[in-house]
Amino acid sequence: MCETCGCGHPHDSSPAHDAAHAHGHEHSHDHAHDHAPPVRTLNVNQPALALNQRFADQNRGWFRAKALTVFNLLSSPGSGKTTLLERTLCDLPGSAAIVGDLQTENDARRLRASGAQAIQITTGATCHLDAHMVAHVLDKLDTSGLRFLFIENVGNLVCPASYDLGETRRVVLLSVTEGEDKPLKYPVIFRTADLVLVAKCDLAEAVGFDRAQALANIRQAAPKAQMLEISSKTGAGLQNWYAWLRD
Repeated sequence: MCETCGCGHPHDSSPAHDAAHAHGHEHSHDHAHDHAPPVRTLNVNQPALALNQRFADQNRGWFRAKALTVFNLLSSPGSGKTTLLERTLCDLPGSAAIVGDLQTENDARRLRASGAQAIQITTGATCHLDAHMVAHVLDKLDTSGLRFLFIENVGNLVCPASYDLGETRRVVLLSVTEGEDKPLKYPVIFRTADLVLVAKCDLAEAVGFDRAQALANIRQAAPKAQMLEISSKTGAGLQNWYAWLRD
């Protein structure tokens, strides 16, 4: 369950919610002398993230022991992460992928067509990957000759920002089809990025993308991040992407 947004459960099952409904409802609530009990706020977010951090640190140690450079790819759904990885896995020897989606193994099957390893994690109703999910599949990786590991996170610009997976670098994609204001609407995920990729640049003119405004918004939200502009379809900018990965 995501302790930030409550995803993963159709109904609220937080301790505060359970406590509020633990008593019976057969008695009347209209007594004038009744007093409402004091309100208590239970912070479940920080303990959940602390537990995730422990698993992330364990993952990071495992990656270092295997001499792996690990990239956590984050974006909205449909921004082009999988298409970018298809090209990257073909062009960058010694690469593998872990893919997160709520359902299906469609993306992992697509990526395996490149000849590279691709392991699917299906999260059910959870809107992000966490470090424990990643830890569970690491023993499925053949790390002989492996240099780069890409973790394609669930398409979401909110919850994944809070969850360290043990990655070496964090990459956020912004496709030109999403508009220029996403970095301002979802600043946290951009602020945590080491690199922001402006993707699908071949469509910029068709969708009326304001490049200057978008780059200014990225710079405002993520002043320390590097920026690259790419098109997985035409190959524009991909050599700069590969150079950044190797650096």
